Amino acid sequence: MTPGFTGTISDLGGPTANMYHLNCVSEEIHANCRRLSCVFPTICKNLVTDQSPTTRLYRRARELKGIKRVMIASGLRYDLAVLDPEYVKELVTHHVGGYLKIAPEHTESGPLSKMMKPGMGAYDQFKEMFDRFSKEAGKEQYLIPYFIAAHPGTTDEDMLGLAFWLKSNGFRADQVQTFYPSPMAMATTMYHTEKDPIHRVNYKSDKMVIPKGELKRRLHKAFLRYHDPDNWPILREALKNMGKAHLIGYGKKHLIPPTQPANHASSKTAAKQSAGRAKAGRGKILTQHTGLPPRAGNRPGKAARKAIKRGGKPKR
Repeated sequence: MTPGFTGTISDLGGPTANMYHLNCVSEEIHANCRRLSCVFPTICKNLVTDQSPTTRLYRRARELKGIKRVMIASGLRYDLAVLDPEYVKELVTHHVGGYLKIAPEHTESGPLSKMMKPGMGAYDQFKEMFDRFSKEAGKEQYLIPYFIAAHPGTTDEDMLGLAFWLKSNGFRADQVQTFYPSPMAMATTMYHTEKDPIHRVNYKSDKMVIPKGELKRRLHKAFLRYHDPDNWPILREALKNMGKAHLIGYGKKHLIPPTQPANHASSKTAAKQSAGRAKAGRGKILTQHTGLPPRAGNRPGKAARKAIKRGGKPKR
């Protein structure tokens, strides 16, 4: 045993913890398959979805000498997990440390189709199993879903739908992720080409909705943090522009209140602070959870600042 080892394995998973040993039913079918994904838009009938090898691996790991706890802290495909209740029971009973992080990424079909992710129906099924098996095990455990803002293919209406889902389910995200194009990702191709490579592309292909620009990206992140008073001014303006002013109020059917809290910065002050952060970090998109300081840079002139506020581009 390694000196200092406490007996806890923090993560016995991988990029997708419950796809261990999953493969095509036939090598010949696999060799000739031209399908982009085994699990999207539906789970392929030729994919072996038996997760018993994973369950056996978990049990063997727990039986090893010196091992006290084995946790699963990485992602899993919950649309696959619900096909094997025994796997979910094993996971929930023995390998969750109070919280299990999963990544639905979104609630709306538009952006989900671009991410090749399952719909929220599969999430609801998994949550029902998770809660039931947690109760049977006598444990108080919670799912922590991750969501992303400004992903290619996401409209303002999509983010509004996600915000209402978060509110109706009692989620108040503290750390949120904003899409940032990275090498070798299909979403990066979407971001730069404004085309959908999941389907056949030619010169007549329609352009995708791509949330670009500081104001648009900030708005999409604000929808994820609908509960933060700092975001209410930009959300009020957006809802009015979308013809959704009726969603501003104090009731359960409203997303945000019509006024700022007492002793809170005014809308103008909040907007100025936000614009200042945008100017300082111009050219670099920061996700909220990074904690990185804004990058120093040339300050835009007065005309440029006005253009930014209007959502346009400053004149050169």
